[in-house]
Amino acid sequence: MLRAKLLRTRGKYNWERFLGDCFGGLIAALIALPYGLSMAALMNLPPILGVVTSILTAPITALLGRNPVLIGGTASATVPFIAAAVKAQGIGGAAKVSIVASVFMMVFCVMRLGRYVSKVPPTVVAGFSAGIGAIMFISQLNVLLGVHAPGGSNSLVQFFTVLAEIPQMRFAPLILGGIVMASAAAVMYWNPRIPAPLVGVALAGVAAFLFKFHEPEVGSLSLTLPPFAGFSWTPQDVLSVIPTGLTLAFVASINILLTSRAVEHFRGRHNHHKAADADAELGAYGIANLAAGMFGAPMSVGIPARSVANVRCGGTTRLSNIMHAVFLFGLVSLGSGWLAHIPLAALAGVTAWMGLNLLDVSTWRRLPKMRLVDASAFLVTAVSVLVVNAVAAVLAGCSLYVFQYLYHRYLGSPSTMAGVPSIAK
Repeated sequence: MLRAKLLRTRGKYNWERFLGDCFGGLIAALIALPYGLSMAALMNLPPILGVVTSILTAPITALLGRNPVLIGGTASATVPFIAAAVKAQGIGGAAKVSIVASVFMMVFCVMRLGRYVSKVPPTVVAGFSAGIGAIMFISQLNVLLGVHAPGGSNSLVQFFTVLAEIPQMRFAPLILGGIVMASAAAVMYWNPRIPAPLVGVALAGVAAFLFKFHEPEVGSLSLTLPPFAGFSWTPQDVLSVIPTGLTLAFVASINILLTSRAVEHFRGRHNHHKAADADAELGAYGIANLAAGMFGAPMSVGIPARSVANVRCGGTTRLSNIMHAVFLFGLVSLGSGWLAHIPLAALAGVTAWMGLNLLDVSTWRRLPKMRLVDASAFLVTAVSVLVVNAVAAVLAGCSLYVFQYLYHRYLGSPSTMAGVPSIAK
């Protein structure tokens, strides 16, 4: 079954593509390790649960999902919901909210609601991708500059907070992160088939050893499968857990489907998947998150950094997602080895470089030549991702097309309707 799905992609599966899947899975795992730990800690969960999420859900989404290179994991979008559940009811509360949200995602699949996200205009998807890329870059600035993690309600506030601490910056992490970004860019220019971020991480590790930079490292961890989360349902849960689970399911679904489209946009594939594929993607993540939720692990949603890293390093099939989980398990299990000494600044450089890639410079260059509504939708979406959140940003971008349609429909002449995008019709 897996082989049949692998062969659906263009061309036959060979050793070159296998190595690409392995390299893509490895670098995605390197990014996933510190990110998963930090996200789980933000939710007041045991940090290892952030890694357990990826290990448990990746094989399921790889086999049942529709986007072969979309890699999921614990994300910041789910933090407020699960953190509140943990504060109220502990790990059992996180399990209840995640399980309810997973069930709702499967309901969305059965009701065929996912396909409506495919109607989001390409300029909004590009703006979403650019906004996420900016967040990825900003989120790593404090690590690259060696300053305290910034607080703030949105990424722009965090950005200016970090800039204010530049006088206290340290050069060692900036050098390590700079080595990763510069070498990755050079390798991509020289030979796109080589796993550029992996080369950058290796060179940064060598530089840290030679120059004796004593920077924070990944460190060793002990991976043990947690027990099933214990909880009991109460009448009060109808008014608290179920509404929270429904909202979490909505946010997670939008995140998954838009990240999937953004990754396809990044790959240069502008022929979108079938409408039914979006529904199936939600069903796959619903099943996967149900498995994670039973252990109290946080939900998995689409992660742009890992997905783009997977593509950049040669990942092309579902096997890359499975290898991501395999390598992640190996990194945790064998964390006492040399991999445990990878500087966190090097991984921050990988994430920052991926963020810069997602900014999509070509789209910014085309802005003056775009129609006003297209350019406005792109900018509004990108900025809203930074200052509000991804869901509100997409709604804001799409609203411009709705306003355009209403204007031409009720105030404009019939001839102007030809220029209105199909999303609004």
